[in-house]
Amino acid sequence: MQVFHVATVTDWEEAKRSGAYTTSTRGRTLQEEGFIHAARREQVPGVYQRYYADLDEPMVLLTIETDRLDVPWREDPVGEDTYPHVYGPLHPDAVVTAQPFGGSAGDSFTSVFVSEMLWRVGLAVVAMLLAGLGSVLLGLTGWSLGPLVGALAGLAVGVVVFVLVLRRRARP
Repeated sequence: MQVFHVATVTDWEEAKRSGAYTTSTRGRTLQEEGFIHAARREQVPGVYQRYYADLDEPMVLLTIETDRLDVPWREDPVGEDTYPHVYGPLHPDAVVTAQPFGGSAGDSFTSVFVSEMLWRVGLAVVAMLLAGLGSVLLGLTGWSLGPLVGALAGLAVGVVVFVLVLRRRARP
């Protein structure tokens, strides 16, 4: 499962240097709060607006893969809802992406989401074009299975490109 945390670039850079992220939320440490505040995807815009919208420094949205955490986490009741909390220092290896977000970075949650979807759709189109190109090229050989084998080979190359590009972009 993925959960999200809004962080300053300064705090995130320090965590990458030290090997542990320990900011609970704006102005509060893990030691003071007892956990690191996080949010589900649909909760991120509200969290940003309530706590970070007036902050004038570069921000990042951390995407945390809970399976990679080496500390406990759970969803705790907060008012009428529940929010994920990470009960210990966040190791940078548990963060699968760190995208510029809000603040002076100027990216809203919606623009980050739309940008990511456009990348993925674009890569899917490239994979389909490679499948079509493979089908045409091997179809020209006259081999009866040429179009099918060409399409499958082109699609395989397209999927490899898709995965490699997404992995490259996801490096925090």
